[in-house]
Amino acid sequence: MAEESDLERTEPASSRRLEQAREEGQVPHSRELGAFLVMSAAAGVFWAMGPWLMQRMAGIVRRGLTIDLPLAQEPQLMMVRFADLSFDALQAFFPLLLALVVAALLSPFLLGSWNFAPKAMMPDLSRLDPLKGLARLVSWSGLVEMLKAIAKAALLGGVAAWVIWSERYDIFAIFAQSLDMGLASAGRLVSFSFFAVVATMLLIVAVDVPFQLWHYHDKLKMTREELKQEGKETEGNPEVKARIRAMQREAARRRMMGAVPTADVIVTNPTHFAVALTYKSGMGAPKVVAKGRGDIALKIREIGAEHGVPMLEAPPLARALYKHTDLDQEVPATLYAAVAEVLAYVYQLSNWRQVGGNYPQPPREISVPAELVPEAVNG
Repeated sequence: MAEESDLERTEPASSRRLEQAREEGQVPHSRELGAFLVMSAAAGVFWAMGPWLMQRMAGIVRRGLTIDLPLAQEPQLMMVRFADLSFDALQAFFPLLLALVVAALLSPFLLGSWNFAPKAMMPDLSRLDPLKGLARLVSWSGLVEMLKAIAKAALLGGVAAWVIWSERYDIFAIFAQSLDMGLASAGRLVSFSFFAVVATMLLIVAVDVPFQLWHYHDKLKMTREELKQEGKETEGNPEVKARIRAMQREAARRRMMGAVPTADVIVTNPTHFAVALTYKSGMGAPKVVAKGRGDIALKIREIGAEHGVPMLEAPPLARALYKHTDLDQEVPATLYAAVAEVLAYVYQLSNWRQVGGNYPQPPREISVPAELVPEAVNG
């Protein structure tokens, strides 16, 4: 059962999978939304400019149907006249064409799917495979698209039939009107028809857009195995990463051990913890150059003994320094007083080695705030 669940596409697509899909030209899109915006733009232009557009086109038609004897005798002049009429028609329809272009470009932006994918432009001969085409036709997706097309055709056909029936008297009345009145009435009927169709398409869009978004993300769902494999590819193989981290820790440990001979003192637990401190002129506070517990603490003490680094047994202070400081970090201000006692002893010891005299006694009770001391370990 576990293997089956790993092979089922139950996980949402990762950001990388979505980006790859966009690079391949797979983006959410709704043809119904595009058609709705185009129809809405056309309806808006006809509503705002319908009468003017009808009058402008009527003038163009009159000029085109007017018989001019010199033009009829000169074919070259006829071509010039035809070019003028075509340019006038283009000017008249330019607002409509501009609105349609803007609406067509706006559709992908509303779904966040405007995308330029060179990969999608590459020829794919597999799309010409008739078996795959047949499989797409009989798939669930093809069935849904067929049912959606039937429902859309039935809905729009019903609305068109209702518009024709409700406006049947005005439609027949156009034949009895003058040209100007007939054009105005026709413009009103066209605008009304556009708005009726747009209102119907709004209902279709309200159903289609959520479905297309769900279908797009459902199609890109991934199996758990794919997510694991992607994680390995993006973040690296866990075994390799663990090996790299181990090598990094080993390199850091070697650098730390190399700094032990430069320490001024090693504070011990006595056996479980060891922290090497140094303090040079110009430092704001003593700094930790090495620290460790267990075998690492033992190694620090061995290296310190080889190089004659003074050691002081102060279990609470050793545990506090190990817990609350990092390598190459100055000791916290709350431990200044305790560390000062240690350094004072180290300086006394250094002075005894140089001039002799009474052997300095190590501090017996070093005061460390109780909240800074972690729980002691046995040993």
